[in-house]
Amino acid sequence: MSIRIGIVGCAGRMGQMLMTEVLNGESVSLSGGTERAGGPAAGKDIGELLGRGALGLAIGTDARALFQISDAVIDFTAPAATVAHAGLAAELGKALIVGTTGLKAEHETVLREAATNTAVVYAPNFSVGVNLLISLVEKVSAILDPSYDIEIVEMHHRHKVDAPSGTALGLGRAAAAGRQVALNDVAVRQRDGIVGPRKSGEIGFATLRGGDVVGDHTVMFAAEGERIELTHKAQSRAVFSKGAVRAARWAVGRQPGLYTMFDVLGLKA
Repeated sequence: MSIRIGIVGCAGRMGQMLMTEVLNGESVSLSGGTERAGGPAAGKDIGELLGRGALGLAIGTDARALFQISDAVIDFTAPAATVAHAGLAAELGKALIVGTTGLKAEHETVLREAATNTAVVYAPNFSVGVNLLISLVEKVSAILDPSYDIEIVEMHHRHKVDAPSGTALGLGRAAAAGRQVALNDVAVRQRDGIVGPRKSGEIGFATLRGGDVVGDHTVMFAAEGERIELTHKAQSRAVFSKGAVRAARWAVGRQPGLYTMFDVLGLKA
């Protein structure tokens, strides 16, 4: 039986990629999509928005109505919207796939609360390759001693509004976990002026923005005499949409809980 997937924030670049992936996917169907009331896409036919011809599915503005007709909803929107959608998912018992970046601790608390009533998959990045990278970073960090300085460099397109990227922070958390420390205790997110020598144990972040870069991430382990670099470069947002739809298929019918792509991909130890 086909899994019905809804997309909130469906008219943006990522939303359109997600809808295309669902429409082209096997064992899934697009239940609909929503945008904010008064937005330019509200009321338009989804197929016409995607250049596929009319599908008879109009872009709505009622998220509750979308959740009611869906088995899973994919959310790559904004923190405030994601919080509201988590409440709907928990109330209606629908699987929620969250790729929203920029979530703070209080937003993640709401996701954990929702996950007591439904399956929630929350990941800083839904690319299969990136999740393999995160797994490798934790393993390498656990093996190398603190004489290897850890630096994380990320680059995205000029329109990205948050920094460092959610993926970069996810890589930082993996590196910190490998060293059995909390990222907040060792992270250095910017350096400017005379900052003095680098402190042992720091995990540094560098953020680049420009052009139409989909997403490049490199984790460097730099020591005297050698440097190890682990890199992932996304050349299309399709890798994120493919992973999110895979997560939606996996989540439907699962027990309530807060899951990650490590669960979806079987990467948990």
